[in-house]
Amino acid sequence: QVQLVESGGGLVQAGGSLRLSCVASGSVFSINHMGWYRQGPGKQRELVAAITSGGVTNYADSVKGRFTISRDNAKNTVYLQMNSLKPEDTAVYYCNADLISDYDLSTYDYWGQGTQVTVSS
Repeated sequence: QVQLVESGGGLVQAGGSLRLSCVASGSVFSINHMGWYRQGPGKQRELVAAITSGGVTNYADSVKGRFTISRDNAKNTVYLQMNSLKPEDTAVYYCNADLISDYDLSTYDYWGQGTQVTVSS
């Protein structure tokens, strides 16, 4: 079994910063790409940022220049540094990982439980 556990969400004023973390634990052999998605009230889940095992990153246009994704492969952890937060960034943020299980060496897609980020104006 594999678990993705997010932390770091909360309430912040517009212009503030938050740092999200997501740790993958359990039967993890290796992790391919990892990413952060978000789902705002009444909206569909959307990609915020993603990072490959080699460190190549991809961002949604709405967060470019404000958010930074990074990962620590030794700790099976991905981070999302969010600066200059706006009220429209308010959403539940989900961690996603495409990883290889050490149980059967098959590739699986896992999601975290989500962490709430609320930005007040």
